[in-house]
Amino acid sequence: MARQTNTLFLEQWLRTNIGGISYSVSGHSSLSTSSSSARAIIQAWSEIRDSLQNQTFNPLILQSLKTLLNSQASLHVADPQAKLLLSVLSSRSFDLPSESYPILLRLLYIWVRKSFRPSTALIDSAVDVLSHVFATEFGSKKSPSFLGEGILILGAISFVPSVSESSKIACSELLCRLLEEDYKLVRLGEEIIPDVLAGIGYALSSSLDVHFVRVWDSLLGIWGKEDGPRSTVPTALMILHLVEWVVSGCIKSRSLKKIEAFSQQILGTSKASYVPFALVMVAAGVLRASRQAANGQGLEFVSRLRISAENQIAFVAQQLISETKGYINSDNDSANSILRQCLSLALARSGAVSFTAPVLLCLASALLREIFPLSHLYMEILQFIHGSGSEFDTNEIKRHLDCTLFKEAGVITGVFCNQYVSADEDSKSLVESLIWDYCRDVYSGHRQVALLLRERNNELLVDLEKIAESAFLMVVVFALAVTKQRLNSNFSQEIQREKSVQILVSFSCLEYFRRMRLPEYMDTIRRVVACVQENESACISFVESMPTYVDLTTWQDFSSKQKMGYEWSKDEVQTAHVLFYVRVIPTCIERLPAHVFRRVVTPAMFLYMGHPNGKVARASHSMFVAFMSSGKHFKDELVSLKEQLVFYYMQRSLEGYPDITPFEGMASGVAALVRHLPAGSPATFYCIHSLVDKANNLLSDANALKADDWKNWQGGPEPCKKILELLSRLISLVDIQVLPTLMKLLAQLIIQLPKTGQTMVLNELYAQVAESDDVTRKPTLVSWLQSLSYLSSQAKMEVLPSKERESKENSASPGTVEPQARL
Repeated sequence: MARQTNTLFLEQWLRTNIGGISYSVSGHSSLSTSSSSARAIIQAWSEIRDSLQNQTFNPLILQSLKTLLNSQASLHVADPQAKLLLSVLSSRSFDLPSESYPILLRLLYIWVRKSFRPSTALIDSAVDVLSHVFATEFGSKKSPSFLGEGILILGAISFVPSVSESSKIACSELLCRLLEEDYKLVRLGEEIIPDVLAGIGYALSSSLDVHFVRVWDSLLGIWGKEDGPRSTVPTALMILHLVEWVVSGCIKSRSLKKIEAFSQQILGTSKASYVPFALVMVAAGVLRASRQAANGQGLEFVSRLRISAENQIAFVAQQLISETKGYINSDNDSANSILRQCLSLALARSGAVSFTAPVLLCLASALLREIFPLSHLYMEILQFIHGSGSEFDTNEIKRHLDCTLFKEAGVITGVFCNQYVSADEDSKSLVESLIWDYCRDVYSGHRQVALLLRERNNELLVDLEKIAESAFLMVVVFALAVTKQRLNSNFSQEIQREKSVQILVSFSCLEYFRRMRLPEYMDTIRRVVACVQENESACISFVESMPTYVDLTTWQDFSSKQKMGYEWSKDEVQTAHVLFYVRVIPTCIERLPAHVFRRVVTPAMFLYMGHPNGKVARASHSMFVAFMSSGKHFKDELVSLKEQLVFYYMQRSLEGYPDITPFEGMASGVAALVRHLPAGSPATFYCIHSLVDKANNLLSDANALKADDWKNWQGGPEPCKKILELLSRLISLVDIQVLPTLMKLLAQLIIQLPKTGQTMVLNELYAQVAESDDVTRKPTLVSWLQSLSYLSSQAKMEVLPSKERESKENSASPGTVEPQARL
């Protein structure tokens, strides 16, 4: 909050409120950081005094002035030194160089601001000297710094309470004339803008009302004049906080006449010369000042002032919407862009304002086009890559990441959501559509750019994704607001389901940018999924928004050469998109008709089972498990589809095992299918035979190992051992009709193992059977294991050359026990 009592140098305070923006300043500005010693300062004053007494210009005077300027942070200029400076300015004995005038004015400014009670007579003398200097010297020695320092000292003098009325009027008159006649100098040296604004702020806070509206006219009008200073975000922010400072002082001092004039003549009228971006920032400054200055006192004039400010912001927003024909208009000229940025920053810094549809739409436009301008950036990058556009400035994105607008994205999003909550139904639906369309555009654009920039310009891609990550956060916060507004009893079930599906699809588009765990994200997902999974049509609508197999495996927008080189598994943006569906679909699979699952989900599920990323492949297996587990009642269509999918599932899983297929995923899939297929299903037999065939192939490969490696089962092939482990677990899962086949095939496998392997597998089987409570199959399994143990021992005797070798191998595994003893 601006406080006039603790703001010594207003221009410095304005610079600190532009949010870390790098603002270039002149060498003699108040931000100079170098300093001189006390001895050097005394010496500088002495040289100036000597030169004045001798009435001869000494070139060292300029260096002395610079020495004093460099110590301005700690420098105190008393009345005697001020009188010395005025004497130098008014002396006709020597011609001062142009560079010395801004420094002399700065030193006088330090005197005025730091003096507790400067001499009234000396102030009046200073006004006469300044009037003479600007009448005789300024015309031939014009410069931006001369103008900036002149406006600053004139405003500062008019702000001093003890200064005579005539001197204040003279300063205000001269200040207005400089602004009206020499504003072009501000464009030539934009580093003086903080000084110019500070001088205006001092003048507006003067105890006199003379030229009050005239100064405001200059503040709001010079930015739109031909060859006037440019409209920029840093300037806009300084105007906002300047007005906050001025209005706060008016409210505190109960300057009702000024407040009334300001409310009626500045905010209450719309002069053609007033520039919209400045009007918006003035209104925002009023809102900041009124919110804190009133401090709960309920001052009526403050309430009226606040209403005028809010109406002014709404008026400018309405003009912008009318001019650009809303967000859909593709025109993105600089003036409208700056105005959108200023509107969003003004609302972010001024606190809550009453809802109006134009303000809500302007905020949406600012978020999607100015704060997160991904669509625009993607278009420029793609045009540059394909040779149809101008060279792309890679530093543009870095500058955007460092700008205040982007850094305040979270606050602006909060203001946007607050406006949305208070909006009417038409406005809510409109901005919802804008956000959801934006999500799809970002997915499509980033997918193209990522594929083209990967390994080509990773730094640019990383910077782009920083913007996209913040855009994802914005969408999540907005989506949570939508769920709170839409998913309640005030709306029909159909509308709730429609909004839920839209949110899910939008989240899927931005899933690639979800780099952290967000409570807002999880809360939103839980609420919308709970709504979708209750209705079949909603489930179908969500699932059918999933990309088709053709879309997943080809890229239609690429040239033929690039299309041939497209690899779906390296498309990380698309993979994250599909992974979202793969994770969500199991939650609503009970409501999903079999024919929809077959047509839409199955191709993607089996495709991504072969994805080299284990996390993605496991998720696909989990979806298969969910499908096999679905259906409380056996329906012919569902059972038929399950059996059909098993055949391809086993082929797809085993052809990628062990290189791609994660064993845990495949094991869960196999366990699910043997549990949920009808008893004696041919698909279950096929599953068992496929696993055994794969194990045999792995054993055949293992036979190529050296004898010592193969003999030591603990150093044997891990993939083969895992399949044996899976087959062993299946003896307690498969139905009783399939069990004999499984026991037969498993026995054949075990017999082929080396002695150590046979012993370990048999011990595990005995332990598993011993712990079983299945009284139906346990007797059969015990008998089978006894027979298998006997066959295993006979097989060893046939392949071993002698009793001595058998004894040696037995001693190599001292931990083994007789299998029958464990039953």
